[in-house]
Amino acid sequence: MSKKVTPYKDSELGKKEQVTQMFDTISKDYDGLNRVISFGIDVKWRKRVVQILKDKKPKSILDIATGTGDLAIALTTTGAERIVGLDISPGMLEVGRDKIKDRKLDQTIDMVVGDSENLEFEDNSFDAATVAFGVRNFENLEKGLQEIHRVLKPGGGLVILETSVPTKTPYKQGYHLYCRYLLPTIGKIFSKDRSAYAYLSESASKFPHGQAFNNILGKIGFIGIENMPQTFGVASIYVATK
Repeated sequence: MSKKVTPYKDSELGKKEQVTQMFDTISKDYDGLNRVISFGIDVKWRKRVVQILKDKKPKSILDIATGTGDLAIALTTTGAERIVGLDISPGMLEVGRDKIKDRKLDQTIDMVVGDSENLEFEDNSFDAATVAFGVRNFENLEKGLQEIHRVLKPGGGLVILETSVPTKTPYKQGYHLYCRYLLPTIGKIFSKDRSAYAYLSESASKFPHGQAFNNILGKIGFIGIENMPQTFGVASIYVATK
């Protein structure tokens, strides 16, 4: 079993607590840094997630690891009547609530503090669930996915956007150079938390992707599983059904 990747290697806190601390610390810088480190392509990836769900016409959506609410805000164009953005970091949610208020979307989007591995919702509560760049931060991946499966209605759709590792030359080599050198350097220059972006690059490179992640979703009980590599394979969109 590979060693668990955590933000602060000398911390006595568990991964969940470390992730909360990390995102609280970088919450004010997060949106701008996201645009920089992805060269703005993350916006296009989120639009693809939204388009997938538009076809399913969900009335209720749970956006897990919502962060500052970028995906939750974009999901309003699906026509969903209720969107719950859930995150473990109060700091990220605070930034998100301001964005939602500015866009007058408070009647549609509810931002709540919550643990993805212990969701405080009834079984079969949502028509759809989304996670953008969040599943690799779960302390217990399978438990988090089981919770998502539990709160989805039968036939409900799950769409996950997550980093992955390119398999083809030269994209694979370029990706490793980017993660090893450029991403931590950007974090050091622009972020208050130098460990955060080193963690984000390390966790991205070690997280199961492609067929390996498909297999985990299948083990949980999801069906109709597809994964769609994005931009030479540096990210993937996973689609599954309960």
